[in-house]
Amino acid sequence: MDNYFIIAIFSVIQGITEFLPISSSGHLVLLHNIFTSSITNELTFDVVLHLASAFAVILFFWSDLIKIAKNWFKSLIRANFEASEAKLGWFIILATIPAALAGYFFEDFIKNYLRSNLVVALMLIVIGVLFLLTEKYSKHKIELADLTWRRSLLIGAAQALALVPGASRSGITIIAGMAADLKRKAAVKFSFLLSIPVILGANIKEILSSGLTIPNEDIFSFSFGFIIAWVVSYFVIKYFIVFVKKYSLNIFAYYRFALAAIILFLWLAQQL
Repeated sequence: MDNYFIIAIFSVIQGITEFLPISSSGHLVLLHNIFTSSITNELTFDVVLHLASAFAVILFFWSDLIKIAKNWFKSLIRANFEASEAKLGWFIILATIPAALAGYFFEDFIKNYLRSNLVVALMLIVIGVLFLLTEKYSKHKIELADLTWRRSLLIGAAQALALVPGASRSGITIIAGMAADLKRKAAVKFSFLLSIPVILGANIKEILSSGLTIPNEDIFSFSFGFIIAWVVSYFVIKYFIVFVKKYSLNIFAYYRFALAAIILFLWLAQQL
């Protein structure tokens, strides 16, 4: 099969699943079962796609990020932490710490013991159930400006669990945000803002530790994938925010259940 077609498919799936709460790892399981021919320099390609998604969210929230950065630096200089944008900057840092620590201490354990189709399927189901429960019982009354350090730390602790394949980083942080009584749109926005340091940090670490480079023969094809993932990610962010203003997230829970059923079927077929 044409390599560019496979690159396009993987790039589109990355752009969609990075920010929708449906688990990118769950979809990768399906893709690797569908496409037997692999992409050369797969690890490097994966990093390229994740960086594309990170740049998409940076572009989408550029004006917000500028305000957050300016007020955060002012809070350092003036020792005044009352501005909502300054507090949001500190809360993003605070919520990033648990994931950073979990990644540092447990990355090898997760890679060695939790990267299986069965774990992915089980996490798809667990997070799907949590979506249904959170939508039913959370109060959805807090705006992002009313976020507290306790709520931020709760969301950050939940984000650390996203290292388990099948959990979905966006899914578990949105659930934690709504469980902390954030309005649905506020929980989604905070989840997206949190994705920036996490995605950039994880992939910069991968580049430095593995010494990844893009071979000359892959520059054009990887650039092709980067652009697709970037564009798809940007529009997924845009329309997902529009979606959550009007609708619950229950549909994503049902989608996760269906995906889990397919992956469980594939897992059982491999055991026979």
